Amino acid sequence: MTPTPKSDFLRIIMERGFLADCTDLTALDDALIEGPVTAYIGYDATAASLHVGHLLNIMLLRWFQKTGHRPITLMGGGTTKVGDPSFRSDERPLLGPEQIQSNIDGMQKVFAQYLDYGENGAMMLNNAEWLDGLNYLDFLRDIGRHFSVNRMLSFESVKSRLDREQSLSFLEFNYMILQAYDFLEQYRRYECRLQMGGSDQWGNIVNGVDLTRRVLDQEVWGLTTPLLTTSDGRKMGKSQGGAIWLNGDMLSPYEFWQFWRNTTDADVGRFLKLYTELPVDECDRLGALQGSEINEGKIRLANEVTTLLHGAEAAASAEATAREVFEQGGAGGDLEVVTIAPDALPISVVQLLTQTGITGSGKEAKRLISEGGLRLNNEAVADPQTQLDAAAIGDGLKISVGKKKHRMVQIG
Repeated sequence: MTPTPKSDFLRIIMERGFLADCTDLTALDDALIEGPVTAYIGYDATAASLHVGHLLNIMLLRWFQKTGHRPITLMGGGTTKVGDPSFRSDERPLLGPEQIQSNIDGMQKVFAQYLDYGENGAMMLNNAEWLDGLNYLDFLRDIGRHFSVNRMLSFESVKSRLDREQSLSFLEFNYMILQAYDFLEQYRRYECRLQMGGSDQWGNIVNGVDLTRRVLDQEVWGLTTPLLTTSDGRKMGKSQGGAIWLNGDMLSPYEFWQFWRNTTDADVGRFLKLYTELPVDECDRLGALQGSEINEGKIRLANEVTTLLHGAEAAASAEATAREVFEQGGAGGDLEVVTIAPDALPISVVQLLTQTGITGSGKEAKRLISEGGLRLNNEAVADPQTQLDAAAIGDGLKISVGKKKHRMVQIG
């Protein structure tokens, strides 16, 4: 691995923590120095919105463009019809063409906030453009002959599935061939020489690099980012209320801001480097704050990330609302604290709502939850069967119903 890369892009992403692996870092570094390089990341249209788990690679594309190169966001209109089996325990449900297109429409809104799609800027493509019209026999003869089944079975994403004796359909097995073909086709059309993605995509990316070299005798590269988990071991972007969506109509800017405001102390410095454009020294300073001072770093993180996605006005509004709720109790007074005895745990959210006086009955509590009206530490809770133990309550659990009804639950 190049210890001190010459190119701005590699230097920046390495010092900020984006780099997991690369097929040939030295050669890529040289190419980035020589002139603009085109790179892509693919996104299958499995949901109506991207989520926080995608944000790391969106920021990677943003840095790629900011350092003078051309990013491609590739919508998987074709590959979504097959489904990526990487590190999954079962086959993805197949989506119809209308649902796939609807999902693509929803996903595209986010990219415009991070990338410049103006003339000679970033490109947005859809692999259905070349995959939908493939002739199967020609494809097998021209492309399929370059793939070794033995080698494909050795990739960890496939091997882990087979080791658990879980079925891998022939449809899914074709996915890695189609993704490799995406790289080849984008080189042919746009001289795209780099594919980037999460480290779970390493096998698929290497296949694309090898195929492009075999068919076109051209040098191309692959680069991956680490799969992030929070300091307490949770997958990045997952919360008690489900995925943290990037589309504002699926998760409000206030809830998005709160997600980042609730970052664990140990993750603040790392997340500032990955999800904001603050100088690394400032990220380190904020991340090193101790005690209550670390809240300065959390608020800065929430403001910076929310500004990039939803704009400065939405970030400022979210911070103001949060200050009103937490510092003034939402209605001019301190937040009412309710104490629960340790032997009363675990407790269901329905019982919690009635015991804290937020609802008058279990029936009312269940209705409130089913209508999406409950937040615990500002994360939506949709299941009335949810149980809370001492770990979930921790040093304090904030219950919110609407913007004005709040309680702080503590164990005593």
